[in-house]
Amino acid sequence: MTDLDDVDRGILNAYQGGFPVVADPYEPAAEALRERGVDVSAAEMHERLAAMDDDGVLTRFGALINAEAIGGTATLVAMHAPEERFDEVADLVNAHTEVAHNYEREHPHLNMWFVVSVADEDRVGEVLAEIEDETGQETYNLPKQREFHVGAKFPVEGPLEDSDDGIDLSDLGPDVGAEDRDSLTPRERDLVVEIQGGLPTTRTPYEDVADALDEDVDWVLSTIKRFDAEGKVRRVGVIPNHYSLGYSENGMTVWDVPDDVVDEVGEEIAAFDFVTHCYRRPRHEGVWPYNFFAMTHGRSEEESEARVEQVRETMADHWDVTDDDWDTLFSTGILKKTGIRIEERADANTA
Repeated sequence: MTDLDDVDRGILNAYQGGFPVVADPYEPAAEALRERGVDVSAAEMHERLAAMDDDGVLTRFGALINAEAIGGTATLVAMHAPEERFDEVADLVNAHTEVAHNYEREHPHLNMWFVVSVADEDRVGEVLAEIEDETGQETYNLPKQREFHVGAKFPVEGPLEDSDDGIDLSDLGPDVGAEDRDSLTPRERDLVVEIQGGLPTTRTPYEDVADALDEDVDWVLSTIKRFDAEGKVRRVGVIPNHYSLGYSENGMTVWDVPDDVVDEVGEEIAAFDFVTHCYRRPRHEGVWPYNFFAMTHGRSEEESEARVEQVRETMADHWDVTDDDWDTLFSTGILKKTGIRIEERADANTA
């Protein structure tokens, strides 16, 4: 953070979404920044963005693929790993290629949380049965029943810090709309695989993708724009490493929301700009009483606690929230983080 000046911070605040999908994206992107008081040329903006990527300020740059819309499915799973066998259980779970993320979280019983990603929805039950057989521990499947919001954005102190000041140039580029089909063509599948880890941090990112695929850049631009319209791409922009920006406090708050108000509550909580993920998930009687998940991030323990309190106050507008109705599960260890295997899921959905 100490190495970021106001121009770097302006770029980060402006383009965590809404980056233009045009052959020379840095020209309009820099022009829009200059109009808002951030003095930067297209060439300098490119150099700064590439440097932030090299320095680990970004996790990547480009199109954020919505894996669910590409094909297959993913689900969140919780389980108990006995303290004396914790490392053994973690190794057995992580050995499954279908397990994309695995975290240790603070909870008196359910202390291991992992994501299973598969090309075939029927494979989820098979993987969980295998894990139960290998570890001797019961798994608790918590699939999304409704997604209220996914859109992690992390503003930093400086120009355009207010979340409403982000620059949205997503309207630039080819004028294309969504198509009424879910499957991918072989060409689209290759594009998804090429950009799943981000665009190249070059002066001409879309042209370089086109060259890698031996495609015309106009096709790449129009397809990415259409993917955005279809929900296959969530957003195009810089994806910060939130730890490098000082967001060291992250907690998964879970709530036992009455079923008759959960949809209304979910939409209100999703409107908070500091809530990065917000879902409805099933309860498990006698083990897991919570049906609503909200992930919050803060730059200090005090900020994190204040944000959770804002969520609680909003909940309290709908019912009498007690201490038994919610909990915060802080992450205490990253056990595995390989990412969703988009390629396998795209392959299975290619016609």
